[in-house]
Amino acid sequence: MLKELHTAAQGMLPQQTRLEVIANNMANASTTGFKRASVFERSLVEAVNHFNNVPGDSEQDDPPVGMYIDFSPGNLIKTDNPLDLAIDSPNAFFLLQDEEGVYTLTRNGNFRLTEDGYLISNEGKKLLAEDMRPISVNHNLRNEQVIEPSAAASISVNKNGEVLIDNKPVGRIQVVGVEDLNSLQQISNSEFVVRASTGMDYRTADTVAIRQGYIEGSNVDIVSEMVQMIELQRLFELGSKVIQTNDDTLNKTMQISKF
Repeated sequence: MLKELHTAAQGMLPQQTRLEVIANNMANASTTGFKRASVFERSLVEAVNHFNNVPGDSEQDDPPVGMYIDFSPGNLIKTDNPLDLAIDSPNAFFLLQDEEGVYTLTRNGNFRLTEDGYLISNEGKKLLAEDMRPISVNHNLRNEQVIEPSAAASISVNKNGEVLIDNKPVGRIQVVGVEDLNSLQQISNSEFVVRASTGMDYRTADTVAIRQGYIEGSNVDIVSEMVQMIELQRLFELGSKVIQTNDDTLNKTMQISKF
């Protein structure tokens, strides 16, 4: 009887994890550059042993499920904002740097301009150029010519990622390609950091396609997520009924054993 209770409870834990992941996906359906997450069984044998309460390596505190990120591209949304950029290339990311020098990757091209002329993300991280320096629209990197901040309205970014102010180049946006997307570690809704096993390459101008005045929406299909949530809620309710039934049976057995 206790084994049935344990099995039912362990069967509900993955469903709970899936519900939490789906709820987070739905909450970020409108987040620029967000990539939906999904849950899978790490190992079928491990899962069976865990649910059957087999002692050994299969016994663990956490349910035998893992989470992965779906890096499929989202739809491009036209904004006509010159500071909104979208990468129209697979497995490619903008390269950002925070105040502590930490690099992060993102598909969220919703940038803004600081008072001193730097392009930054919503989190305040600077967008890097191919020379690994932050892009500044107030300073021409080629001829040391200072450009007035009022020229920010004339910012243009061509398909190859080159940033121009009044048709004067100030740098080319560094776009990073990643071979194994599953090796990236997610640190926020739209930002990732590389691991030691991550293979990267710096994309050249002829391998980059950037769209100015567009942002990449999330790749969440809200209808599909809602259908999955309804199915999981029903499974979760079924598991709770199994536990309740076994608990009632156990109580009756204990009462009978008293006589």
